[in-house]
Amino acid sequence: MTEETDFTQQDSDGGSEEVVLTPAELIGKLEQAWLNEKFSPELLENKCEIVECVIEQLDHMIEKFFPHVLEKEKTRSKGEPSILSPEEFAFAKEYMANIETYLKTVALRHMPPNLQKVDLLRSVPKPDLDSYVFLRVKERQENILVEPETDEQREYVIDLEEGSQHLIRYKTIAPLVASGAVQLI
Repeated sequence: MTEETDFTQQDSDGGSEEVVLTPAELIGKLEQAWLNEKFSPELLENKCEIVECVIEQLDHMIEKFFPHVLEKEKTRSKGEPSILSPEEFAFAKEYMANIETYLKTVALRHMPPNLQKVDLLRSVPKPDLDSYVFLRVKERQENILVEPETDEQREYVIDLEEGSQHLIRYKTIAPLVASGAVQLI
């Protein structure tokens, strides 16, 4: 989520102004609103526009990779937890059905019969798990295997010290993100 998000907030005159926030700034505002609400002795003004903006960002992530997200859901084993909430799963299925209907209505029906099928799994890019991410280590991790980037390099092992920050390939630390041992920043 590196795109900027339009966020509407009230200004001091009671009007509204559109502010552009990065995802990190948006999450910061959400966290600030949540903590203020949690620790305030009174009920504060709702910040539904922040929550709606975050939900919009999540929907965008699903839209971006929807066939791969649905494929991952289909192929997960029985006991494995779902990566999507029931609402997100319904959204992804509905989005996929709408895209397929749109493609058939607008383009595919005008093409020769042998070209009237589209494989969305092959047409939509997969998430790039080889991309590099910044992270902060929350719990010390030992013996993390780092795969080589080129044929000339060899794999090696690193230790991640609590509180340290790193730039590393996502697929190397994906299980640590899932377990909460590291935090993407």
